[in-house]
Amino acid sequence: MKLHYKILGEGEPLIILHGLFGMLDNWQTLGKKWANDFQVILVDLRNHGHSPRDPQFNYDLMLQDLEELADDLLLDDINLIGHSMGGKLGMKFAQTYPELINKLIVADIGPKKYPVHHQQIIKGLKSVPIDQVKSRQEVKAHLLPYIPDEQTVQFFLKNLYWKEKGKLDWRFNLDGIANNIDYVGEELLEPQFDKPTLFIRGGNSSYILDSDIQEIQSVFTKSQIETIPNAGHWLHAENPALFFEFVNNFLQD
Repeated sequence: MKLHYKILGEGEPLIILHGLFGMLDNWQTLGKKWANDFQVILVDLRNHGHSPRDPQFNYDLMLQDLEELADDLLLDDINLIGHSMGGKLGMKFAQTYPELINKLIVADIGPKKYPVHHQQIIKGLKSVPIDQVKSRQEVKAHLLPYIPDEQTVQFFLKNLYWKEKGKLDWRFNLDGIANNIDYVGEELLEPQFDKPTLFIRGGNSSYILDSDIQEIQSVFTKSQIETIPNAGHWLHAENPALFFEFVNNFLQD
């Protein structure tokens, strides 16, 4: 699948992969800062953003999509950043094509298996009569009973666009994602990856626990872990300055 992407700047390649229900637009502000030193490639993964929609959705297919993009752009010595689902894909890409990777950065996700926990969000999204709603406020009213966190609701509202005059739609393929949601927590405990890897976790997030660190470092043998205090799962949005600092120090080292 030919993925939609945007290139900023010049230099060593730096690919950025968004998380579930995200899109490359979420990373443009940080991407522009890294573009001072790197060729930043912001990517919409399949069933997200402006990339094609497909009923099939799993890491094996996303891996093929990303390898095709790297091949089309003649990339090697890639620096790769992935958040959440994008971090899982980044890990899998690095494990599968280590010869293409220079450094790997994984934001708030580990290689362990994660139980499916998006059911309530998907119920909320499916509760929106997307063919009938006329404003973002209407959509928000449908989502809040299912997703009481205002910041998370705002994240989903950014995925709305005017498909045609007076008709809203989602940028993501809701059915394609919902029907394959079990794949998103896949375990990636082999093979080992022995190039420099940085895991960044949110201090208030439960995605990477202290008890996970030994396992992470047994799989990603040259990994280090940084923590952003008082940040949750969307750590790059909650504290972009510290996130940028951690990544920049790691890439420039």
